[in-house]
Amino acid sequence: MIGSFRDVFKIPELRSRIGFTIALLVVYRVGGHILLPGVNQAVIEQFFEQQAGNMFKMYDMFAGGNLRRASIFALGIMPYISASIIMQLATAVVPYFEKLQKEGEEGRKRINQLTRYGTVALGLIQSAGISRSLPAMLGAGAVTMDPNGFMLLSMLTLTAGTVFVMWLGEQITERGIGNGISLIITIGIVARYPRDLGNTLQKLTIPGSDFTYAHLAMLILVTIGIVAGIVAITQGERRIPVQYARRMVGRKTYGGQQTHIPLKVNTSGVMPIIFAQSLLMAPSMIAGLVPGSVLSDTVMRWSVPTSPVYVISYAILVIGFSYFYTAIVFNPVDLADNMKKYGGFIPGIKPGKKTAEYIDRVLTRITLPGGVFLAFIAIMPAFLAQWLNAPIAWQLGGTGLLIVVGVVLDTMQQVESHLVMRSYEGFMKSGRVRGRR
Repeated sequence: MIGSFRDVFKIPELRSRIGFTIALLVVYRVGGHILLPGVNQAVIEQFFEQQAGNMFKMYDMFAGGNLRRASIFALGIMPYISASIIMQLATAVVPYFEKLQKEGEEGRKRINQLTRYGTVALGLIQSAGISRSLPAMLGAGAVTMDPNGFMLLSMLTLTAGTVFVMWLGEQITERGIGNGISLIITIGIVARYPRDLGNTLQKLTIPGSDFTYAHLAMLILVTIGIVAGIVAITQGERRIPVQYARRMVGRKTYGGQQTHIPLKVNTSGVMPIIFAQSLLMAPSMIAGLVPGSVLSDTVMRWSVPTSPVYVISYAILVIGFSYFYTAIVFNPVDLADNMKKYGGFIPGIKPGKKTAEYIDRVLTRITLPGGVFLAFIAIMPAFLAQWLNAPIAWQLGGTGLLIVVGVVLDTMQQVESHLVMRSYEGFMKSGRVRGRR
């Protein structure tokens, strides 16, 4: 494997792509330390240190710690992700967007343009909610300027920061290596590991601390188990055998071979968690527009990740969107029609409608354990952090690791494809790295 990593830098194009990706990720990290005008960073930092867990702390994980730092990238890439998911849902239920999706490159460009407009709209709404809720939750000392002026300035600055981060992600995807948006989220999560690990280990040296070596050993074992489970679910698939009938075209014989359809246990990846997180974050943002009201207090109380309302809602949304997103990205009817067109069939199943029904039934069954696993991963970090009293449990508890492991596998798969295409060996002696797709 060491030789394979050395071969990566022997390919000029791949070396250039990796360098370009690293450069833009550095720009993102540097920009994350530029403070939002008019805020008292010390007050915000103290607020996050005192939180046992709420929606803002969960959002801060996706934003790479920029919300805690009150930087110009405090919204992170979440508005763009939310807008992208909304557009994907629209292409499945709105005829206009469905027609755009089938128009090829021009339709894709139009959908991307509408997604960017949606990102700006969501960025304005979320930045308004954050700017209004900060003085109410943290007190007047959190903002050092006129509240109305601060709200307007925050909306413009945070939305512009989100648009810039969106542009960085698109440039990485187009000219770098890996998926830019996923890498931006991943680098934000990984960048917090040293600090949270240091704070966790520091608690061991405090006399009478509620974090002991037994907790540390338990945290290590749980982390190893979670990583193994994530890899198993990410790589897990149900293979449906397919037989192609022999047919004569002129003097040549085609078909006759056997293959399979690999159905992923977790076809939707981490998207159900991100989508559910976006929906659950919306009430908090809206409630922030009317701070001090009964509605705001109720929503904030229910937004604690360990509250029963939050846990049940989060789990239901994650499992539901696992099915919904799988239905969007995988169409059994189209697959069955293509198989029938080229003479393929599943042994014991009639081609056409029966084949589509069989594939859909299998996909429905294997999606359930994948959705339950995602729900477990989603709600675990808050309970693990509370149980083990470890700050790093938020990153190692589940959702963060799920994103990191999945993105690393996808990126390594792309790098390996470049190596194999140029007659180099892959990272493994036997087989190839498999990503989430």
